[in-house]
Amino acid sequence: MQITPAGALDTQVVRIGLGERSTERRLLPEEAAIAFEVNGRNYAVMMATPVDLADFALGFMLSEQIINAAPDILELSVRESEHGWLVGLWLEEDCVRRARQRVRLRTAEGSCGLCGLQSLAQVHRPLPLVDQSLPIADSALFAALASLRDHQPLNASTGGFHAAAFCDRHGYIRVLREDVGRHNALDKLIGALRSEALSPGEGFFLLTSRCSYELVEKTAIAGCPLLVTVSTATSLAVERAKACGLTLVALARSDAMLELSSASAV
Repeated sequence: MQITPAGALDTQVVRIGLGERSTERRLLPEEAAIAFEVNGRNYAVMMATPVDLADFALGFMLSEQIINAAPDILELSVRESEHGWLVGLWLEEDCVRRARQRVRLRTAEGSCGLCGLQSLAQVHRPLPLVDQSLPIADSALFAALASLRDHQPLNASTGGFHAAAFCDRHGYIRVLREDVGRHNALDKLIGALRSEALSPGEGFFLLTSRCSYELVEKTAIAGCPLLVTVSTATSLAVERAKACGLTLVALARSDAMLELSSASAV
């Protein structure tokens, strides 16, 4: 009997062929509403896969620059409700003030962490410069890409998950998180690294998705010097990467990749 992994749902489907139909079972990616509350007040509602939610909460709060470190979260609870999942966070008072200020800038929540901001200047908010002192050989990028599929159990089961991986300087995948949303997968990865006391500056991120500017921002805020994505990057992603000294590599394939931004561009 096949065991349904957490994050997937067993569903009956109808396969349509040329002149015939048949019924079969299929695993689908699970998507649910995840509500974040900060000190009892609503902060955001995200659509995500309800696994690794503690990692998600920690990484999301770090990416949003609400907290500086894991100890800023005094208490964290996760519980399922009738309409989704509720993640309750109790933060230090300085962090609570940041959260309230951030909420005031929002007109709608979005997975990118920037949707609905009233000020267009927030699109070009300053990012921390990343430390490029760790040399990473091109061979490490190809090694990580070659092993990526073996670390994606949910995507192997359903074909519908993004992955965000942390790879060391030699190209070994140390930690990987999956989610139906590319931003969520990266937030989960960032949270997992902080929980396991692994420094993003000691390697690089490898993502299965297209690279938009918010993924660049999350990577820079996390302190990772190199971002590799399987699909292409947008023009704003390249602009933001150059501004903070992030090396950005896109369209990663087994035989070639494109470096769109490097530390020398700063």
